[in-house]
Amino acid sequence: MSRDSITLAMTGASGAQYGLRLLQCLLESGEQVYLMVSSPAQVVLAMETELKVPSSPKAMQPFFTALYNAAPDQLKVYGQEQWSSPVASGSGASRAMVVCPCTSAMLSAVATGASRSLMERAADVAIKEARKLILVHRETPLSAIHLENMLTLARLGVTILPANPGFYQEPETIDDLVDFVVARILDHLAIAHTLLPRWGDD
Repeated sequence: MSRDSITLAMTGASGAQYGLRLLQCLLESGEQVYLMVSSPAQVVLAMETELKVPSSPKAMQPFFTALYNAAPDQLKVYGQEQWSSPVASGSGASRAMVVCPCTSAMLSAVATGASRSLMERAADVAIKEARKLILVHRETPLSAIHLENMLTLARLGVTILPANPGFYQEPETIDDLVDFVVARILDHLAIAHTLLPRWGDD
């Protein structure tokens, strides 16, 4: 397993397309990806997409590998109780982790160091090892609890990147709005892309 990898966690917030598109872009960029998909996220995937995603990590891995034409072993999918996975330890942690989309429950768990599931533990490891952690929060409006959790995490160096698409690029489709947010995530991961023009470009 390579430490030069990206960990992607998908939680049960609305906005499954953000996580799917990010996964596609990471794999197309040649990144090694460690993927975790919570049970609520699987429910949202069934509600918001037409994909028939298998429920078990073992079946999910070849499904997404084939869907996005990834190289063999480029993608590893882990279950929420798979504590032997690399992301559970600082010695095997990825260079960066993204939670996309991120529920308020996940936000709270990370802010308090709950570590009750593998994805919560992976986020805790990212913080303690001073690795990049990006939380793509997808909920509105925000309560004082959400804002205080965000402030706590921001002070620890976590990037809070709400799924707020812009409109200056004159989007024509929902995919354009999704790409706007994914482009910002890729920017913070220092991964090159051509999803949308830069501000000020002709």
